[in-house]
Amino acid sequence: MPIHAHPIAERIDWLFDLASRHGATFRSPEASLARQRYLAEHPTAIAVLKCMDGRVNIPVVTNTPTGILMPFRNLGGMFDLGWPHLGEVLTHHVQRMVSQGRRVLFLVTYHFSKGDPHRGCAGFRYDTEAAIRHTYAIRAQMEAIFGAAHGTVYPLVCGLETDEDALIVHGEGGARLDMASLSDAERPLLAARLAALLPDMPAQMRSDLLPLLEGNLDRIRTVREQIARHERQLDFEHREWIICLGRGFDFLHTPNVALIIGPYSPKLDEPIRTAAGIIRDNMTAGRIPTDGFLLLASAPYDEIGVDRARAELKSRFLSDFAAKVIRAEFPEMADKMATRTAVLDWRSRQLETIAKEPVPAR
Repeated sequence: MPIHAHPIAERIDWLFDLASRHGATFRSPEASLARQRYLAEHPTAIAVLKCMDGRVNIPVVTNTPTGILMPFRNLGGMFDLGWPHLGEVLTHHVQRMVSQGRRVLFLVTYHFSKGDPHRGCAGFRYDTEAAIRHTYAIRAQMEAIFGAAHGTVYPLVCGLETDEDALIVHGEGGARLDMASLSDAERPLLAARLAALLPDMPAQMRSDLLPLLEGNLDRIRTVREQIARHERQLDFEHREWIICLGRGFDFLHTPNVALIIGPYSPKLDEPIRTAAGIIRDNMTAGRIPTDGFLLLASAPYDEIGVDRARAELKSRFLSDFAAKVIRAEFPEMADKMATRTAVLDWRSRQLETIAKEPVPAR
């Protein structure tokens, strides 16, 4: 039985088991050493601005070890660096990396499907050109903050074609490098192609981007083999039953399970309202059971003590705020809502529940 068809209590247990297994894998000696070795060889700090869609899993599509890429996820992949919290978080991340002597590469992403436009990004109403324009607007904002010479911070627009998990790298003058168009025989030429596409990117940064693209070539080959064996499902039906609010959801990349809202927009009620409406429609259409859905709030912390206490307060605020919006806007869903409030130890990727309310008995 697929997970979306299980009773809500079993679905919640499945979710936290997934988080636990992700954390255990992250903390394992092999994974820890792999991260250390990778960062020693590739010092550029890489962050990804991406949609909440579970198919947009950049570590998987690039065969990159877990914990290397810093994710920033939001409903629809929509960001505005004018939002006070988002601007502060990104600036803090850049300053922390630069203090370690590292440059920062931001992958500003959009996604689409070449097989069916309606498998693309619902946040942009499946309008890929609108999504691309938005990514370039984000790029311009980053250049305004961190400089347009790209000596330290480089915002790189990248597309992801989700049928084959193929990256499209946008370069100077409208040029693009579509990884799906390359053969294995062209792999040795990839470094030269990248240098021609991104002449203003520092050489070390290009060298550190190269393994992601080489990994993407491997991923595309694997996906094509899965499609040929009829092992890869392309026609996903929206069956989301979780609203995730905050940060710390790296473990959750299962397609069409959750709607993830970053705590960035000053109008936080709008994406919460949108997400709750999607889940209500999923219930009405019979795509998920009507016995309940989950509201999960999370805030990360780096250190015990003050930092963890602050994370607890933030997560409780997000949980209470979202629950109030949902009860006010969708009163018919109030008795279907289970809540879990958590904090994430960023060093160990351990998700810690600090409060929970089950679905009210009916």
